[in-house]
Amino acid sequence: MTIKFVLLVNKQGQTRLAKYFTEFLTTDERRALEGEVVRKCLSRTDKQCSFYEHRQYKIIYRRYASLFFMAGVDDEENELGVLEFIHCFVEILDRHFGQVCELDIMNEPEMVHYIMDEMLLNGCIVDTNKANILEPVQLLETIDK
Repeated sequence: MTIKFVLLVNKQGQTRLAKYFTEFLTTDERRALEGEVVRKCLSRTDKQCSFYEHRQYKIIYRRYASLFFMAGVDDEENELGVLEFIHCFVEILDRHFGQVCELDIMNEPEMVHYIMDEMLLNGCIVDTNKANILEPVQLLETIDK
């Protein structure tokens, strides 16, 4: 499974975290892609499924409280597998931050990137074991203190 990009966006459409893998896009191309993906995602109703096709990507998203977690993948990727990855990522953020919220992501983006890097390597899922991922995160925090 190869994830091309991950976006964390609030309900107002403001990108709070963006991470791109394997795709080289200029800043303007990224900005345009994010705008299109976010507008389309926010305009969808709760009755619609959590994935749709956009350009050459399949966009898979899930809303948790005031944040949308979105992933762009190839057309042939398994939507449910990506939804499971998103859910696991949110669970790990919840364990680390204690009910993760938008402010946590804005105030500690490097920690969110670090956690994501523990789960993904060049867009490929390498680990979803919560204990394995949180162990180096907790170790890093004890070193920082």
